Amino acid sequence: MGRVLRFLLLLVLFVFVRALLRSLFSGIRKAGTGANLDSRRPTAGPAGGELKKDPVCGTYVAAVNSPFATVNGEVFYFCSPECRDKYALISKH
Repeated sequence: MGRVLRFLLLLVLFVFVRALLRSLFSGIRKAGTGANLDSRRPTAGPAGGELKKDPVCGTYVAAVNSPFATVNGEVFYFCSPECRDKYALISKH
């Protein structure tokens, strides 16, 4: 009977240590790989803002805080300055 209790106690201890190590290493792995990508993304602006389609990549962006360009009197909104610059090159030709 003593062996069975000792075995069960060791089994419970093993499961506890395994769960503890798994959660510890999971946190380290996420921090090392940049798993929290949302913290690096720019915000889309306030909820309920008007959405405009980026003519370069097709992404919908909030008109409130996105880069824009005026071409022939028409305003175009972009997801990034890079898309705005690409559009400027395309519209010149």
